[in-house]
Amino acid sequence: MDLKPGSRWRSTVCDVELVVIRPPKSPATLECGGYQVIPHGEARPEGRSIAEDFAGGSQAGKRYADDETGLEVLCTKAGAGTLTIGGRPIGAKEAKKLPASD
Repeated sequence: MDLKPGSRWRSTVCDVELVVIRPPKSPATLECGGYQVIPHGEARPEGRSIAEDFAGGSQAGKRYADDETGLEVLCTKAGAGTLTIGGRPIGAKEAKKLPASD
């Protein structure tokens, strides 16, 4: 899986679409809903459904990052699948707090 910056990916089991912001430091497998994501233009396989343990959903406009691998992706289309790396869920990044202006 070649997770280059700017590459577009999508889930095989739900509507989630992603763009890679920062690639992983070492080879990694990005999954959504329990299945490996595919390049954006590739056809989805038939007959798959979201794995029960990976149905937490992903929100559009959120960045998801994994501290262990360094991977960061932007979710461009929301869906019902949870984003994972090697079966380990990755979470949404918190927005940076801006300093208060007087």
